[in-house]
Amino acid sequence: MENTVERIKVWFRFVPREGWFPQDTEGLWATKLGVDTASVQNVPFLQDGVAEGDVVRFQTDSDGLHWAVGRVSSSGNCTIRVVPVPSGPLGRSPQGVHQRLSAFGLGGEVFSEDFPMVAFNAPAEADFAGIKALLAQGQEEGWWHYEVGCGTDEWWNA
Repeated sequence: MENTVERIKVWFRFVPREGWFPQDTEGLWATKLGVDTASVQNVPFLQDGVAEGDVVRFQTDSDGLHWAVGRVSSSGNCTIRVVPVPSGPLGRSPQGVHQRLSAFGLGGEVFSEDFPMVAFNAPAEADFAGIKALLAQGQEEGWWHYEVGCGTDEWWNA
């Protein structure tokens, strides 16, 4: 008997931030682990408090949508979002952002061509201190703005 992996979309609800995107939900791909648990398989662009690899609990509604109701366990990974400053040395280039952070081997996704935000997954074993130093330098030098959507104690203490 073959072991099949079931990929599902787990939806998160949140209160939109003022001056940010108007969306109040985000769907993340996940691997179903049990009746009501799944492991997140991509980096969130909007949802805070969750990172790729985290295990979340969900409830399925009458339409078959899986809604997150909490995080069961942390992967140790962190979510970092970077938006290049259009007037800065990288322009609107998400590729430039990727290139600057390439030494750290971070996986990432680009939000859209219209809004070139890059959401990075910083693995638990990554050089958090080095990443933080480069993010701070880039912000100070006008390359980008960044935020940490999900940080671990190891991240904050690095």
